[in-house]
Amino acid sequence: MRAVVAAAVTVLFALPLLFMLTGSFRQPQLPPPRTPQLVPEPLGLGSYERAFDLLDLGRYALNSLLVASLAAPLSVLVGSLAGFALAGLSRRLGTIVVVASVVALLVPATALIVPRFALFRALGVTDTYVPLLAPALLATSPLYVLVFAWAFRRLPADLYDACRLAGLSPFQTWWRVALPLVRPIAVGVGVLAFVISWGNFLDPLVYLYDPDLYTLPLGLRALAELDRTDYPVLLAGAVVATAPVVAVFLVAQRWFLTEYRGSQWLGG
Repeated sequence: MRAVVAAAVTVLFALPLLFMLTGSFRQPQLPPPRTPQLVPEPLGLGSYERAFDLLDLGRYALNSLLVASLAAPLSVLVGSLAGFALAGLSRRLGTIVVVASVVALLVPATALIVPRFALFRALGVTDTYVPLLAPALLATSPLYVLVFAWAFRRLPADLYDACRLAGLSPFQTWWRVALPLVRPIAVGVGVLAFVISWGNFLDPLVYLYDPDLYTLPLGLRALAELDRTDYPVLLAGAVVATAPVVAVFLVAQRWFLTEYRGSQWLGG
């Protein structure tokens, strides 16, 4: 039954990706087909050539890769540290922090645009990648801190007692003992942080003005503004933006499942 449900969910999410991929192989300037076509006629790479001729998508992809590659490990580092500290609090104080974190999750991101922009402009860091990386210094989302805290709380209390008896400091306990045991959680948080940073459109739109610094979401917007009716070219740009994320997810998923099956910290 689980295999059937997993296969149904996979098909449901894979179909849009499949039609996006096949549509990108249609010739430029052609209208969308009236019926779904798994194999376009004629088949070619003209849409990709035109997309790269119109915009420097390669540079935009490298910019997005730079930002996401820095944001993901920073989010894991800060989130795991904060989660480890939260797991060590008393139950009453920990409940207060959890409630405050949930309240922070309820605040719309758009409500923070104006004060954040005023702050970064006063610091003179607009038109740089600093505003794009700043959320990673807060673990990107309070949810990641709560996930790490939940994982660290599930570790046996005797393990922490043994670390204290061995003379390990809290930082050493986090780095050498606790974090390796919750490695699947760290991988999952890292992948989510990478995907969020890679697809972030609002922050680059607000803070970046130099076209050489544009990330891939801004490049896709510029591609759509050039010709909103050239769907094969738009789909080619979407494939360029989607392929790295899918590759990272597939690689991390395989590694995550291997670690999960081989670990015993979840109690079997």
